[in-house]
Amino acid sequence: MKNEITPINKTELVESIGLHGITDMIKPLVKEIELFETHVAGTSYTDPGLLSALKTGDKLILRREKDNKFDDLAVKFLNSDEVKIGYIPEKDNEIFARLMDAGKLLSAKIKNISNKGSYVKIDVTIFLVDF
Repeated sequence: MKNEITPINKTELVESIGLHGITDMIKPLVKEIELFETHVAGTSYTDPGLLSALKTGDKLILRREKDNKFDDLAVKFLNSDEVKIGYIPEKDNEIFARLMDAGKLLSAKIKNISNKGSYVKIDVTIFLVDF
C-alpha cells in the first residue's frame, strides 16, 4: 500500500538530532514571509564600530523591549551576536509588537546601508518566520 505510515526508529531520530541539532532538521520546513520594509531607528546612539561591521544581506534578530521607558511597544533589532543596533521606528512598531506578544517569530534582513554624514541609515525588510 502506497500511503502506509512508516514507524520511526527512535534511536536513529535521537542520534540524528544529536549529530545535526534540531534546527537543522526543521530548517527545510521554515519559510519567511515578507511583511514590511522600514529602517533602523536610533543608529546615532549605536557604537559606530558595531554599525560598520554590518553588511547588506545580514540577518537581524527582532526582540521586544518591554521595559523601554519611552515606548511600551518597542521592538529592537539585534545583530547576530545579539547586540542592539536600534529599533523599529515607533510609528511602525505596533503591529510587530502585537505579533511578537502573540508568540510570532519575526526576523529582518538588511536591504541597504548608507551614510548620511555622521548618520548611518540601515534599510531593512521584516519577515514573519513560519513553520
